[in-house]
This record gives sequence, C-alpha cells and structure tokens, in this order.
Amino acid sequence: MLIHSHSGFRWVVLLLLLTAIIRAAIRKSGNVYEKSDKMINLFAMISVHIQVTFGLVMLFLGNKNLFHEGWMKDPVSRFFVMEHLTLMVLAMVLITIGRRKAENKEAPSAKHNAVLIWYSVTLIVILAAIPWPGLRNVGAGWF
Repeated sequence: MLIHSHSGFRWVVLLLLLTAIIRAAIRKSGNVYEKSDKMINLFAMISVHIQVTFGLVMLFLGNKNLFHEGWMKDPVSRFFVMEHLTLMVLAMVLITIGRRKAENKEAPSAKHNAVLIWYSVTLIVILAAIPWPGLRNVGAGWF
C-alpha cells in the first residue's frame, strides 16, 4: 500500500510544484504577494517533505531488500538507494531553502522570483529522479 501511495502522491507533488512555479512566473512582475501565494508555496514544500518521508520509510522498512551484497552492481538497487534517494533528499533541501529565501525577501516580486528559481530547480531534480515507466529497467508504474 505504501508503494502505491508514494507512486500516486508524486502527481500531487508535481501539480503543487507546477502551480507554485506558474503562479510565481505570472505574478513576479506585480507588486502583490498574498497569503494564497504563501500557502501554495508552503503546501508544495510540505508535499515534497511528505513524499521523501514515504520514500525513506519504504527504503528502510519496506519488504524489498535493496541493501544486499553487491547492491551497487544491481541497477535497480543502485538507482533507488543512490540516485533516487540522493536526488530526492536534495530536492527536499532545495525547496526548503527556496521557500525560506522567498519568505525572507521584502519585495513581493523578489519573493516570487525566489520561488520561481528555487522551485524550478527542485522540479528539474525531481523529474530527473522519478523512476518513469521504461526508464533504465527501473521504471515504476504510472501510479
């Protein structure tokens, strides 16, 4: 059940990230940073944190033994233990830094610009780390 939750929740994460990025891009030339902007940015960050937590629980408590002898030679184990884990934790750190930097800015346009930059980089890292179907024999399902 946890793997399906983790796989399906990625769509929530991607949707919230895209919403925050598009909203920041549209509003960065304006002089308004509303509570709704702050909340969508917060929800996007929280969703990434929840997703990483799901992943860590699955990695360490799941029924797949990815930490076996020779796991670095196994493409599936290496992908999930090294590449996927490292990039997703990096994404969590990036979005947290980005939100903090945005909230510390004074000008609304500077807040939106920080979200646009940091959240876009986070999205790129996440897209690179997702085990898309058909990807190097490690792809998961769409859900």
